[in-house]
Amino acid sequence: MRYAMIITGDESHWFGPAVESGLMDQVDAWWEKWHQAGKIVRGGAELDRSTKARTVGPGPDGPVVTDGPFLELKEVVGGFVLLEADDMDAAVEVAAGWPGIAHGDRIEVRPVITRE
Repeated sequence: MRYAMIITGDESHWFGPAVESGLMDQVDAWWEKWHQAGKIVRGGAELDRSTKARTVGPGPDGPVVTDGPFLELKEVVGGFVLLEADDMDAAVEVAAGWPGIAHGDRIEVRPVITRE
C-alpha cells in the first residue's frame, strides 16, 4: 500500500544553520536507506520557501491569487515522500526516522487512495 509522508515544520531551519550543521547529510542517508529497502516510491518533492508560493482561492468574480501561503503559519509543508509499506505501522516506522524531527519537523503519514 502507498502512503504519503508529508513533512511540516518551521522552514527557517530548512535553509539555514541546520543545513550547514549536516542535516542534509542525515536526510541523504535516510533517503538512501529506505530507497534501498524498497520503501520509497519514485516521486515526492522538496519544496522551496513558502515566501515564493502563490495561493489561488475563490473570489467574488473568479479565482483570486495571493502571495505566499494562504494562512500565516509558523509551520508549513516542506515536502512529501511517497512510501510503499505493508500497513500504517510500517509506514510510520519509516517516517519516524526522518532526521528533521530532531529539529522540530512533524510528519503526517496518510494512506494514498488509488482510483481506477
